[in-house]
Amino acid sequence: MSHTDQHASASPERLDAWSDGDGAARATSTFSRVFGHEPDGVWSAPGRVNIIGEHTDYNGGLALPIALPHRTFAAFRRRDDGVIRLVSGRESTPWEGRLSDVAPGAVSGWAGYVAGVAWALEQAGQPVTGFDAAIESCVPYGAGLSSSAALEGSVAVALAEHPDWVGDPSSDEGRAALAAACVRAENEIAGANTGGMDQAASLRCREGHALLLDCRDGSVEHLEFDLAAAGLELLVIDTRAEHALVDGQYAQRRATCEAAAATLGVETLREIEPAQLDAALARLDDDVSRARVRHVVTEIERVRGFVDLLSAGKVREVGPLMDASHDSLRDDYEVTGTELDTAVNAARAAGALGARMTGGGFGGSAIALIDAGRADEVSTAVVQAFREAGLGEPAFLVATPSAPAGRATA
Repeated sequence: MSHTDQHASASPERLDAWSDGDGAARATSTFSRVFGHEPDGVWSAPGRVNIIGEHTDYNGGLALPIALPHRTFAAFRRRDDGVIRLVSGRESTPWEGRLSDVAPGAVSGWAGYVAGVAWALEQAGQPVTGFDAAIESCVPYGAGLSSSAALEGSVAVALAEHPDWVGDPSSDEGRAALAAACVRAENEIAGANTGGMDQAASLRCREGHALLLDCRDGSVEHLEFDLAAAGLELLVIDTRAEHALVDGQYAQRRATCEAAAATLGVETLREIEPAQLDAALARLDDDVSRARVRHVVTEIERVRGFVDLLSAGKVREVGPLMDASHDSLRDDYEVTGTELDTAVNAARAAGALGARMTGGGFGGSAIALIDAGRADEVSTAVVQAFREAGLGEPAFLVATPSAPAGRATA
């Protein structure tokens, strides 16, 4: 066998989740080494995969995420002096500052996602003081699987165990308030103008269920999502084409949608029903705006169709909706790119029932709905397609609907 053949036959890389015990031990070890004492405990929050409903959240639409088994762990100890000290196993530079100094434009880099949550919760009237935190995570970084919301959520649930907390942070109302603070942290402190789907998924999902999130009013519905019972698996393909939502492209899409809604005289594009779409498009004066609006309106309708099939026990029939979602994101929203399209096309050719990009796009991950037991076969086909296209090596995980943010140690 030649060297090339040996290379081509190598097993696709799998990205395994940590157990709660393993993640907690890693975070505790880092905490103790850096800060010289033990944490109060370890809290964790999951990344997410959005099954369908992309770029709908900031348009008041519908989305259908699940929580991943891959989580971010925060070893945490409260302080009374208003100082925040942060360290992360993924970041070379620790951060230290005062809660009173956290403000829009004042904190740069990864620390903004942590200090920003404390700032937003304090702004909401919660009893937030200083704290030490050590972060360890197995949520793939820059993969469009919402490592940022997992980071925010892990710190939010840690802060919410303050004895003087206002309200019940374990209730859905309490979780919605935590999610809102995380969104504010990401928007105003970290500077990423994202919607609220990621944070809702990390904090409000249920194990074994998909979360139908109505972004117009923030309400949720938990839908049983048992792929194994249908003989299926959800394969996540991390293209390793790192995406960043703070580079302007995401904000540009959002601004275009908000301007189109203003032109059409509606609060959000959610108000445009499918039957009204053609008339609405005719009132817009440029092709880009028309394409963006067409994606949002049709994507919200695809979520409804997916939910109807799921509720009827017809999950094996959702593939065409996933395919149509990706094609709309590629053609009308223009957020896919070579790696994502290559991943989706290869998965479809290898027999996936449906495949689409997931997350914000511009790199990141794709998902493929496949028959159970075929993950290695489909992964190998995707790896081969990447090699033939001269792209880097992708990585893979199988997503199962997992638990929301919470305490990882007793």
